[in-house]
Amino acid sequence: DEATDPSVSEENWDCIQRFCEQVNADTEGPWFALRLLAHKIQSPQEGEALHALTVLETCVNNCGDRFHSEMAKFRFLNELIKVLSPKYYGIWSSEKVKSRVTEVIFSWTVWFPQEVKIQDAYQMLKKQGIVKEDPKLPEDKILPPPSPRPQNSIFDTDEEKSKLLARLLRSRHPADLQAANRLIQSAVKEEQEKSAQVSRRVSTISEVSENVKRMEEFLESYRRGELPPADQESLQALFQRCERLRPLLFRLASEAVPDEEALAEVLQANDKLSWALGRYRQVVASQ
Repeated sequence: DEATDPSVSEENWDCIQRFCEQVNADTEGPWFALRLLAHKIQSPQEGEALHALTVLETCVNNCGDRFHSEMAKFRFLNELIKVLSPKYYGIWSSEKVKSRVTEVIFSWTVWFPQEVKIQDAYQMLKKQGIVKEDPKLPEDKILPPPSPRPQNSIFDTDEEKSKLLARLLRSRHPADLQAANRLIQSAVKEEQEKSAQVSRRVSTISEVSENVKRMEEFLESYRRGELPPADQESLQALFQRCERLRPLLFRLASEAVPDEEALAEVLQANDKLSWALGRYRQVVASQ
């Protein structure tokens, strides 16, 4: 109650710290804490809800795996979703609170990519139009990364950045904490770009495989003279689409150069595509 007191404008960090310590000390601390926090976040008083969200984020950063495991369950995620959903409290929750809840869930999708339920919950919000675009996390918000970062995080591979971040987070100066936050946001953006590259690569390679398979089937029927005119048009459209995929594969190959395994996958897909395009020209020209 003290940590989320709506009559106080500033965060009561002493109370928040004691709350975190109690969560860590109690066997069922994470479960009880999240029940209490869900109730406070759903408060009609904006100040109380915003303070509760600060407490939640601080717990995420300080309360370890047991807390993360509990918060990543639909039981708690649904309580956050209710704050955004017009079917529940979204009708009267303030825009500031809803924006902050969206930021919190989005930041978890970045820092906890292994938690499928968090990813599913966020994608559901986007699919339903409740979240229209990914939020831009504010630079002036102090948001140190949770303790278990995703494997191969930039802070795991870049020792200098890791040391700098640790030094900045130990500081009590607001300017250093804001610098730490900017460093984290930069790392988040870099990891999101890497994730987008992987997604593009997987999607394109999958499309190449599917198109090559369809083209083989069409060409076999075409060669036997059994392909209807409508399917001949589809075959031509498929050929054109495959040609447009080639420059995309070249770009993906240049992106994948540092990763030998990824590069091998792209080159293998390019070989399949080249074979299919050559086969099309051979069969259609011969007819």
